[in-house]
Amino acid sequence: MLERFYPGEYVDSTYEIDFDHLYEDGYRGVIFDIDNTLVPHGAPADERACALFAHLKELGYHCMLLSNNKEPRVKMFNDAVQVSYIYKAGKPNPANYRKAMEQMGTDEKNTLFVGDQIFTDVYGANRTGIRTILVKPIHPKEEIQIVLKRYLEKIVLFFYRRKCQKQQSAAQKR
Repeated sequence: MLERFYPGEYVDSTYEIDFDHLYEDGYRGVIFDIDNTLVPHGAPADERACALFAHLKELGYHCMLLSNNKEPRVKMFNDAVQVSYIYKAGKPNPANYRKAMEQMGTDEKNTLFVGDQIFTDVYGANRTGIRTILVKPIHPKEEIQIVLKRYLEKIVLFFYRRKCQKQQSAAQKR
């Protein structure tokens, strides 16, 4: 039951993901959440985010921002990174994940999703069949509705980590 909320991977930061290796593995599209995934909530794109998108484009990735925020917020961030975006995305509804892939010319087999929230980002991408990478939130300051969801996320992550430990243990016994 909880598995539908489990990420494919869970890492400390977007900026430690080995996108070069993932490109070699055949991934061609990356869909990103913005707030607390790439920059602190409400912040403009910083040097690190701009460098990441420049590198991804250099590698040959198609990139898309998928945000539940309104257009002014998403556009402000995108003005610096210059990729495609969908605002008021309605995550976790799979419709705009599919629309993002369609616009990038990718499919669920060669698209990644990177986000910081389980119940919107990861759940929506999982429902669409996209490989998910959950990152730890960049900054602890968040809106109250997100703070409340974080408590529930801790429960999901507890069982996710336990599953991962069991799998590691089983693999070591082989």
